[in-house]
Amino acid sequence: MEEIKKAERIQTSFLNAAEKKALVWLAERMPRPVTSDALTAVGVLGSIIIAAGYILSRFDIRFLWLATFGFIVNWFGDSLDGTLARVRNTQRPIYGYYLDHTVDVINEIVMFVGIGLSPLVNLDLAVSALGLYLILTLNVSMNAHLRKEFRLTYAKLGPTEFRLLMIFFNCLFLFVRPIREYSHDWVVIGRPYTTGIFDYFAIFVIVVLLSIYIYSIVNDLRYYAKIDPPKKF
Repeated sequence: MEEIKKAERIQTSFLNAAEKKALVWLAERMPRPVTSDALTAVGVLGSIIIAAGYILSRFDIRFLWLATFGFIVNWFGDSLDGTLARVRNTQRPIYGYYLDHTVDVINEIVMFVGIGLSPLVNLDLAVSALGLYLILTLNVSMNAHLRKEFRLTYAKLGPTEFRLLMIFFNCLFLFVRPIREYSHDWVVIGRPYTTGIFDYFAIFVIVVLLSIYIYSIVNDLRYYAKIDPPKKF
């Protein structure tokens, strides 16, 4: 497990510098009884709140405020747990790596399915985006072991930017009635679909994730082919 300790964290998102300062500031002022594991649990609670807000928005659109609050709770727990361990010098590389990745998968499943059960996005599209996100997560984990790189962002976008985008779209859906009321009926392979504005955004996200994945595979294979060339016989 030594490779986990040596993997370089690559985080080049737009908000990375400002976010790091904010997280360190919060970690230095966190009460001693609060542990990294407790913050990880807060992050899971945030994902449950997100899903609940989106699912309940089928009955009252104002529950999107609950989902928005959930993104803030999720950011607080999920982003601060590792920072707290580093500030206190209480890192547990093997345990933390396993827990963090396990919880990330749970959070992603809960959030994406919750969004898919909302009036914003079709469940099929949400599950497709989830599948691609999980594949990228797997690719990151493999490179952490093989390439000693732990990539947290792609195209200058990371989890924090994703959360802010979702909060922005929640506000659009809440305040802009034409966006909320727009819909179009389609028939795809004999199956009827009703799509809204955010279904098109979900399709865009799927295309972007697929493009990033293909680009990553091509680059990674080139890199691994150089350091592990074919054997001659």
